Amino acid sequence: MTIQLSTTLRDNMIGQYESTIGASPDLILFTGSQPANCAAADSGTALASLPLPADWMTAPSAGSISKNGTWSVNGSVAGAAGHYRIKQGSTCHEQGSVGVGSGDLQVDQVNVAVGQPVLITGWTRTQSGA
Repeated sequence: MTIQLSTTLRDNMIGQYESTIGASPDLILFTGSQPANCAAADSGTALASLPLPADWMTAPSAGSISKNGTWSVNGSVAGAAGHYRIKQGSTCHEQGSVGVGSGDLQVDQVNVAVGQPVLITGWTRTQSGA
């Protein structure tokens, strides 16, 4: 049997995401594969670092959240983005894959050049239990 949760509970659970990570974390694009887990040291080369806005997530709706506003960053180093991390200070709270139309974080291009804008086109999280 599959556990099902009310929309109110799902919204409250996923709503803790932003309050736990905090306002204005950094989104960092890296080359290569992501580390084994968030507790592991950064891997690859940091291509770009984007300070997210203070209110960086939409309000929970139907158990889901997504990026709030436009997220765009200019490359500081050239390379191919393979993974990202969302960090508050030195603490990694989330990491995942990067792709064009796929991946945990969607971008308009994975090949980053120095000074080139990279647009984050999609980032959504959904609480299970629907």
